[in-house]
Amino acid sequence: MPMRALRRALTAAVTAASAVALSLTGSAAHAAPAADEPLRYVALGDSYSAGSGILPLDPSAPLLCLRSTANYPNVIADRLGAEFTDVTCGGAQTKDFAAAQYPGVAPQLDALDAGTDLVTLTIGGNDNNTFIGAIAACGSAGALTLGYGSPCKNLYGDTFDEKIDDSTYPALKAALEAVRAEAPNARVAVLGYPWIMPATADRSCFAKMPIASGDVPYLRALQAHLNAVIKRAAQETGATYVDFAKVSEGHDACQAYGTRWIEPVLFGASVVPVHPNALGERRMAEHTLAKLGLR
Repeated sequence: MPMRALRRALTAAVTAASAVALSLTGSAAHAAPAADEPLRYVALGDSYSAGSGILPLDPSAPLLCLRSTANYPNVIADRLGAEFTDVTCGGAQTKDFAAAQYPGVAPQLDALDAGTDLVTLTIGGNDNNTFIGAIAACGSAGALTLGYGSPCKNLYGDTFDEKIDDSTYPALKAALEAVRAEAPNARVAVLGYPWIMPATADRSCFAKMPIASGDVPYLRALQAHLNAVIKRAAQETGATYVDFAKVSEGHDACQAYGTRWIEPVLFGASVVPVHPNALGERRMAEHTLAKLGLR
């Protein structure tokens, strides 16, 4: 090829390559802001999500929800700099995802859409009145025996466990499937419940948690069963289960203030007993962020 023709060919090739490079650079520059957009984060769930009983209360929330601005969703949102929507509400059950929990309170699923990036939730403990019902029943039974024996286990046996399998599990799975349908592009993190009771309890715990000594492992096993069902439903619906079995050990309601994550029934520091305190909510947030690999 003559030299002049070769130079023309090279010039044309360089010009074309430069045009392509400019085009790609322009496209990248146009797309760059998307990478800088804040994460769209929606928090769903019950009082363990809402941080019920922890001050300050969220002024934008319905009063009956007792939602705190110090709950674990707020901690996560602050750490991530997320665009944040919090619809958590104390007392919520799985049915309240798709229906109004209180008059004027929208179903929690209404907060989700295809643009949602992250969803967190705790749910299931209020279905069948599992937590409050079991603790109230065992507390009453324990008071009658002055903390001795296992009167609650003797009275109720497998009743609570059967309700978890027969009713709570299918409701949990259906609720998580509905979350996936409303937010198909989101990462969904389902948090288990931190330990309320220790594995065994000495007599000093009875003053804070009036549960008979033999019923302490009974309630602990009930909570483990509920968490196992929540984990199963999460795995079957493509969600991430956040397990607190190890990290919350030694932070139950029988421990001293500053160590415990859960407030006791008596002599606690919260108006809502048997729920996480501010420390517990922070630790729940931190463990969730670590589990999801988010910083």
